[in-house]
Amino acid sequence: MFQGTGSDVGKSLLVAGLARAFTRQGLRVLPFKPQNMSNNAAVTADGGEIGRAQALQALAAGVPPTVHMNPVLLKPQSHVGAQVVVQGKVIGWRSAADFQGLKAGLMDAVRDSFNRLRADADLVLVEGAGSAAEVNLRRNDIANMGFARAADVPVVLIGDIDRGGVIASVVGTQAVLDPEDAAMIVGFIINKFRGDPALFATGMDLIAARTGWQALGLVPHFADAGRLPAEDAVALTHSRATKTTGRITVAVPILPCIANFDDLDPLEAEPGVDVIHLRPGMALPTETTLVLLPGSKSTIADLGALRENGWDIDILAHARRGGWVMGLCGGYQMLGRRIEDPDGVEGPPGGVDGLGLLDVTTVLTGAKRLAPASGTTFDGTAFTGYEMHMGRTTGPATAAPFARLSDGPEGAVAGRILGSYIHGLFADDAQRGAWLERLGGGTAQVNYTRQIEDTLDALADHLEAHIPLPRLLELAR
Repeated sequence: MFQGTGSDVGKSLLVAGLARAFTRQGLRVLPFKPQNMSNNAAVTADGGEIGRAQALQALAAGVPPTVHMNPVLLKPQSHVGAQVVVQGKVIGWRSAADFQGLKAGLMDAVRDSFNRLRADADLVLVEGAGSAAEVNLRRNDIANMGFARAADVPVVLIGDIDRGGVIASVVGTQAVLDPEDAAMIVGFIINKFRGDPALFATGMDLIAARTGWQALGLVPHFADAGRLPAEDAVALTHSRATKTTGRITVAVPILPCIANFDDLDPLEAEPGVDVIHLRPGMALPTETTLVLLPGSKSTIADLGALRENGWDIDILAHARRGGWVMGLCGGYQMLGRRIEDPDGVEGPPGGVDGLGLLDVTTVLTGAKRLAPASGTTFDGTAFTGYEMHMGRTTGPATAAPFARLSDGPEGAVAGRILGSYIHGLFADDAQRGAWLERLGGGTAQVNYTRQIEDTLDALADHLEAHIPLPRLLELAR
């Protein structure tokens, strides 16, 4: 099991790279994360949903993703509450405080999923959540040491040297842990190192001497990490360079409950596309070609945030000037005339007016649609993707559908205003290429699937050079 001294230390990436490295050695590897918190989710082969990182790790291991790779998924709908998904299915909404009481009852599902994977694998790579040092949350823990102890899984602790204070964070983790929890840790890895590794040799020795844990690698910063889909929305806060060669500018409002934001990654990979993340206080750039409204875990609240920032005014003006506007999932719902929530799916029952750019109305319902999707878009271009949404959208605009699926029409088109529930559209090279041509940017320059596979191979090479893989196998039970 790989736990971290904090969030965003690189746990997900290391597990993905190790999954690819051990798979290349001929082992059947399966990834597992007992509890995850993310609005960036993936549809599984068995009809459920899991965190995006576990789907990437499954890809790295060459296996189809299943709900058992991430049995408990929390999808935040506010700062204090989240939708709870257990073994791929929604069981309801819980406040952060209520979830602490629920955790004890979820350990059975977690262990059931883990045992299913363990019986089917040579090696299970387990990813912890957040920080191992969150001892205030230790009671009934299922994400870190609570799981490690219950399943008797040895732990490797990961520290992030890039954020500073890594010696204190690793040694301090041992200091605050219960001795029996600390005894589960067999070694440590220092991640994201920059510079001459010889300069931190004494640091590695000091940590090993203070903790008694084995040093299992000083891993240099992996420059191509940004070429892989991110799971945590913290990735959206990282500074990004504006492309000077971009012929197309795509503006994306970054809303508080943004979901499935990996829809942006293939566009950002294209050299001719400049994706602008709109943050509070920013206006829509005058050079914007396409406004893209992404998915949301709380559509009504995010629509309120859109208006608070004045982006609704900018978007309506952009549309009047003949600009392109695309809404995906929650963004599609925002483009309509009205969003109704009679049962209080997202909060207090009620409804709000949408942006009115598409003549449709959405009624939010408790039932969630989770399914792969394929067909052709309105211009005849084939695509593959997936659906993951709550709500039913109807109205006159759907008479001109965005896409045709095997089970009927989907979405709506009104001139240059388009809405769809299909995620993963831009990851399809043919579909992305059609969009670039439509927007005046030429053809697609990137084979996105190949880029992901090549980056996973490069990551595996990187970890093989800096982590003793045979020693990790020796430490595994």
